[in-house]
Amino acid sequence: MSDSFTNKPKAATGPRLDFIRTIVSDDVKTEKYGGTVVTRFPPEPNGYLHIGHAKSIYLNFGIASEYGGRCHLRFDDTNPTKEEVEYVQSIQKDVHWLGFRWGEHLYYASDYFEELYQRAAELIIAGKAYVDSLSAEQIREYRGTLKEPGKNSPYRERSVEENLDLFKKMRRGDFEDGAHVLRAKIDMASGNINMRDPTLFRIRRLPSHHRTGDTWPIYPMYDYAHALSDAIEGVTHSLCTLEFEDHRPLYNWSVDHTKMDCHPQQIEFARLNLSYTVLSKRKLLRLVEEGHVTGWDDPRMPTISALRRRGYTPESIRTFCERIGLAKRDSLVDVAQLEHAVREDLNLRSPRTMAVLKPLKVILTNYPIDQVEELDAINNPEDKSAGTRKVPFSRVLYIERDDFRENPPKKFFRLSLGREVRLRYAYLITCQEIVKDKQGNVVELHCTYDPASRGGTPPDGRKVRGTIHWVSATHALDAEIRLYDRLFTTEDPNFVEGSKDFMSHLNPDSLTILERCKVEPSLKAATEGSRYQFERQGYFCVDADSLNDKLVFNRTVSLRDSWTKIENRMNTESGSATTSSRNKGKTLNQ
Repeated sequence: MSDSFTNKPKAATGPRLDFIRTIVSDDVKTEKYGGTVVTRFPPEPNGYLHIGHAKSIYLNFGIASEYGGRCHLRFDDTNPTKEEVEYVQSIQKDVHWLGFRWGEHLYYASDYFEELYQRAAELIIAGKAYVDSLSAEQIREYRGTLKEPGKNSPYRERSVEENLDLFKKMRRGDFEDGAHVLRAKIDMASGNINMRDPTLFRIRRLPSHHRTGDTWPIYPMYDYAHALSDAIEGVTHSLCTLEFEDHRPLYNWSVDHTKMDCHPQQIEFARLNLSYTVLSKRKLLRLVEEGHVTGWDDPRMPTISALRRRGYTPESIRTFCERIGLAKRDSLVDVAQLEHAVREDLNLRSPRTMAVLKPLKVILTNYPIDQVEELDAINNPEDKSAGTRKVPFSRVLYIERDDFRENPPKKFFRLSLGREVRLRYAYLITCQEIVKDKQGNVVELHCTYDPASRGGTPPDGRKVRGTIHWVSATHALDAEIRLYDRLFTTEDPNFVEGSKDFMSHLNPDSLTILERCKVEPSLKAATEGSRYQFERQGYFCVDADSLNDKLVFNRTVSLRDSWTKIENRMNTESGSATTSSRNKGKTLNQ
């Protein structure tokens, strides 16, 4: 995607038009805005972007690109109490990482503070705005309710001269916070509470604004600043989520009565609600501040930075946004759709490797003690150009502890005493002896291998149903592996009963840290952010916490494991609950 867009309109691509693209297509055909399309993504820099914002980013930049228009990145920075440069930088990084470019079209609402102030003064002169001296509590009281109309402020009929004088003094910094506000003069009996003389400017002396410093002691309210910023920039289609639908009359009023040259069209769509997830900035901030996660980029969080750290690709997120489409009503999207998108994408692009998460030692008693072979392993069966790699094979190996059962149930086709299995890319082996410690735990297996079965196919053609992965004990690298599960235990953590809040649904097993894991030596040069498929395990990403002598991997998403499903079903049917070993903050030392 280029850094700039041409203004030549073109038809939207895809098999069918959604309701927003239908509107845009009609506007282009009728040349409503001269045939141009200008959208914007306008985040408030008061937090990190999350997967819900990705939907809006994909929509706004996507539509602009499809119709040969442009999309602006604008920071609606009208509240200095919550905004920070850190958030501005992280937002730009996230949008860029997702694959979208704004070129020269980077803006800030704070760029327009002077014009917003002058337009507000013109509203006063036109008798459309006044300075109100009621307290915030009194303003709420006067506003009325959904069933009862509001009542006029006693300051509503101040003269134009007095209003202008007070507004100038507010701008000069003569008053403390809360002393006055500037309100639009609309209709205190309106059935839409947003139209009952909404506030346009309020006093905010502290803290200092991240861009304008202490220049402005007054700041425009979001609804007013957002509408006029769109108009100033020549935005044609202002795409908002459904909670702004009731604010649309105020959006239109602000543009109309300030006599802006451009009148953008606000169109609302349903925001993303994802199962087992919260997307409220307030709730996400609470998770961070109360230490339930390690930060905004904790891989359990739904932020873009967290998804990136967990190993998600921008392509998979864009695919997810495309597939869920647009709706006019809120609904809950299954997080499995997001997981499917990344699994599908990583399957095509991720090199394969072998890793043992819970190692169990295997000694091949009939294999030469000092012999080491190099076996050919496929890097990616989905990509022939990826070629092969060499994997060392020796007398002492590690296999996955779950791939052995001393007393195997039915349909268990992995290793057990006297049973033969295939080692991936290597040989057939048969377990001959089990070694246990004093507590009766299996610590070692003595097996024999069939020298004629190199590659996994015996010359006599005998059938072996089980194939397991392994690493050579001598050559394996140490690794820490972090297994992430859903952060909440219920499908909709936003819905709670009684006095409980969403925190009552936190999953205590959302993180398992596995130490002493073993990975094949080809990963020695793995760098931060590199993604791999651990064969038979899932997709993993190198974390920033990795050290030279110890790699750290985050599990992005698991593979489907048919045996686990069978085993869980058998345990359920027998009344035996499967106990999870995962525990938040708990480190498992094998």
